[in-house]
Amino acid sequence: MEKEYAIVMNGIVKEFKVLNRREGLKGSLLDLFSRDYRTVTAVDDISVKIPKGQIVGYLGPNGAGKSTTIKMMTGVLEPTRGELLVNGCIPYKNRTKNAEKIGVVFGQRSQLWWSLPLIESFRLLKEIYLISDADYNEMMELYMSLVDLEPLLHKTVRQMSLGQRTLSDILAAFLHDPQIVFLDEPTIGLDVSMKAKIRELIKELNRKKQTTVILTTHDMGDVDALCERIVIIDHGKMIYDNDMEHLKTYYGSYRTLKLRLPGDVWEEEQIDESETDVMSVISEYQKKGNILDIKLEEIATEEVIKKIYEGVAG
Repeated sequence: MEKEYAIVMNGIVKEFKVLNRREGLKGSLLDLFSRDYRTVTAVDDISVKIPKGQIVGYLGPNGAGKSTTIKMMTGVLEPTRGELLVNGCIPYKNRTKNAEKIGVVFGQRSQLWWSLPLIESFRLLKEIYLISDADYNEMMELYMSLVDLEPLLHKTVRQMSLGQRTLSDILAAFLHDPQIVFLDEPTIGLDVSMKAKIRELIKELNRKKQTTVILTTHDMGDVDALCERIVIIDHGKMIYDNDMEHLKTYYGSYRTLKLRLPGDVWEEEQIDESETDVMSVISEYQKKGNILDIKLEEIATEEVIKKIYEGVAG
């Protein structure tokens, strides 16, 4: 049943007409009257169904088509072809209704009022989204139980650190109890401690409110900590869609071997133990000189993603 899904995409394509520009001043003047366009496909035949309440990492290198897809889901862009349903509605045809049921956090671009105390921003959002007193008080109580919010409530946004502002933006995005929240690089620029707090907050809000979360990030720590499932696109095409456990199982035989050699030089090799014996690699290094230290680590999620980008996973 489609009602079980927060987002349904069937064969979604998004094309843009781009002007073939010429060089120089003369070229720029000629371009003003040019009809020489080419078609660029930003999203190419993507089909995916995301169940309600799932946290999904929507990943890909820069220029892969992630932002274009998010803009279609939020109703900002209309697909060129294909079927797209968000909360059972077509986003670009029902922008107001769609906006009522989603929350969005875009990296370092705050949705809060810069010169107002945080509590006033929350009260304004309460009026904008027509949140009842009971629902607003319930969310504020939940927030108080999850984070140390009191010191921030009477602080203006411009006085906050980047981490405090990001945390406040995430709380603002969840305030009207949306069915879906889109998080674009939510921990970018944050220190390790604040990243951990943000990740724990997102997990708890998802668990308690059963909110579907779509996460775009280049930080694989976010992926490891939050995502049950990842969808990877490259050049507009979907190249991977499965859960994190499958990803780890698929690459379970990969290890990273680190060796410290004389002169405090570290050598690093990635080994597929299904094909190569670790001890034989160590022996080869031992023949060249003394090995002072050895570390054998699981392959990082970041390396797994890189391998998928390179087509290793097929």
